[in-house]
Amino acid sequence: MVEKKTWDDIPTEEVTPEMHRKILWGEKLMIAKMKFKDGFKVPLHSHENEQITHVISGTIRFWFGENKEQEMDLGPGDMVVIPPNLPHEALMIGDVEEIDHWAPPRQDWLDGTDDYLRK
Repeated sequence: MVEKKTWDDIPTEEVTPEMHRKILWGEKLMIAKMKFKDGFKVPLHSHENEQITHVISGTIRFWFGENKEQEMDLGPGDMVVIPPNLPHEALMIGDVEEIDHWAPPRQDWLDGTDDYLRK
């Protein structure tokens, strides 16, 4: 059965006081709408999932590669495709709202083993 959803239908999870997210997923794709406080840092990590990040407001500074060889700032309206298994780190500059898509869905987010975000 196909079901209509809105972001208002999806509960907000407080990952930390500085990170809140709403997640919707299917068999092969996941989408998350997230809000971050200024200064929140996503530590260097990688995952098997292809990721697309779309910034709605604020700025995200990304570093890509094991040694953070590439730096990139994304502002409102900017998007980036992050290939599977590419190490990346992010810093929120100002309060940030953004939407991420992953294929396949992030199992660590679904089962609560995403400890790298909760520290």
